[in-house]
Amino acid sequence: MTPEPDHRTALVTGASSGLGVAFARELARRGWNLVLVARSEAPMQQLADELRADGAMVQVHPADLADAGAREALLANLASAGVQIDALVNNAGFGVFGEFADTDWARLESMLMVDVMALTHLTRLFLPGMRQRGYGRVLQVASTGAFQPTPGYAAYAAAKSYVLAFSHALDEELRGSGVHCTVVSPGVTATRFLEVSGQRATWYQRLTRMEAPAVARRGIDAMLAGRAGVITGWVNALMAHSIRLTPRVLSARVAGRLMRN
Repeated sequence: MTPEPDHRTALVTGASSGLGVAFARELARRGWNLVLVARSEAPMQQLADELRADGAMVQVHPADLADAGAREALLANLASAGVQIDALVNNAGFGVFGEFADTDWARLESMLMVDVMALTHLTRLFLPGMRQRGYGRVLQVASTGAFQPTPGYAAYAAAKSYVLAFSHALDEELRGSGVHCTVVSPGVTATRFLEVSGQRATWYQRLTRMEAPAVARRGIDAMLAGRAGVITGWVNALMAHSIRLTPRVLSARVAGRLMRN
């Protein structure tokens, strides 16, 4: 049974900036209560104050999601407080730009721990409760980079390919349970992603960039409708679908050129 609006709670990871903030605002606008999770507490508290002023119930849980113990503690703390998570938005993540052989391993490992392991583990932790209650929504954040090999973002694009495949398989496993797993694949978004990853925006990225609220709105629409996936932006969707007809060697070459200034 679908919970009444006043009793629905969504957990949003990476909720201190960028898309995480946009997802939280969009859910609050639709009447959801929120659990915000990220490493940086101060910006989450500012966001929580903003959303509470508009009537949302908001909890803030600072945590390093690269740490498996922190992920398990998050579940335990919410359970002990009687907080039921009806929707999980796995948004936390970042990219690392540069040639793979020259990239610092510690940074790559940290990226994979958050983008792959934390996303997978959090899904595993919160999914049983949703399935037991017969209602739940999981929104996984992938990328248009998931659809083709991307030189310059070799490991990041591969990680997002994992998220895409994992999410579609999981949604099929959940068929008929009342729980749905949706994967949203944004292109370049007006956040600090490029700055954090170490890349200067290319002409193509500037041309196709979308605002975070628009991406969040499309993602939440798809999640609440129980759709398997959505690609944000018609140019991004066109590119992602056309890649399926393109040999991988060629698509990798094109993607590599689009990543260069």
